[in-house]
Amino acid sequence: MAITLELATQLDIDELDKLYTTTIDYLNQYTNHPGWQKDVYPVRETAVTGINEKNLYVVRQENQIVGSIILNHKTEPAYQQANWSIDADDKEIMVVHTFVVHPNFSKQRIGEEILLAACELALEKQMKAIRLDVFRGNAPAIRLYEKCGFSYVDTVDLGLSDYGLDYFKLYEKNFLSL
Repeated sequence: MAITLELATQLDIDELDKLYTTTIDYLNQYTNHPGWQKDVYPVRETAVTGINEKNLYVVRQENQIVGSIILNHKTEPAYQQANWSIDADDKEIMVVHTFVVHPNFSKQRIGEEILLAACELALEKQMKAIRLDVFRGNAPAIRLYEKCGFSYVDTVDLGLSDYGLDYFKLYEKNFLSL
C-alpha cells in the first residue's frame, strides 16, 4: 500500500488533537511505550505549531487522518553529544518528531509506509540523513525504525526524567551511504 504525505492545514487541527488524545488513551490502556501523557505531549499546540511551521504531515484513508509525523531540522541539545555516521548541519538533516498512527489502524504497515515516505521526502529535499530519538523502552518503535533501515547511534538523556523518560536512543538513516 503506497501512502501520500500531505502537509496538514488549519482544518486538520481538531482531528489531530483528537488523534493525539485517542492515541494516548489507547496507550494508557495497554503499555505506553513512548511515555506520552495527556495534556503534556503531544497536545493541540503541537499540531498548531507544526501546521504553522509547515512541517506537520498527515496520511489519510477515506478522508480520515490515520497517521501524522513532524519533519523539521530541530535537534535536541543532547544530539550534539552523539557520534553520528556523517557530519551534517541541522539544515542538512531532517528530524522526526511526534510520529503517530491511529490505534484503529495499527498493524497495517501504515507506520512503516509513513517512515518510508518521510525518507523519500528527505531525499527529494537533498538531506544527508534523517534522524530521530525514541524512548529506550519503546520496543515496538525501535523495531520499526530498525526494520526501515535506521541505525542505532547512541543513548542520551533528553532531560525528561521528571516524566519518567530517562534515556532515549538516537537513530539515523544516512542517505550518503545508499
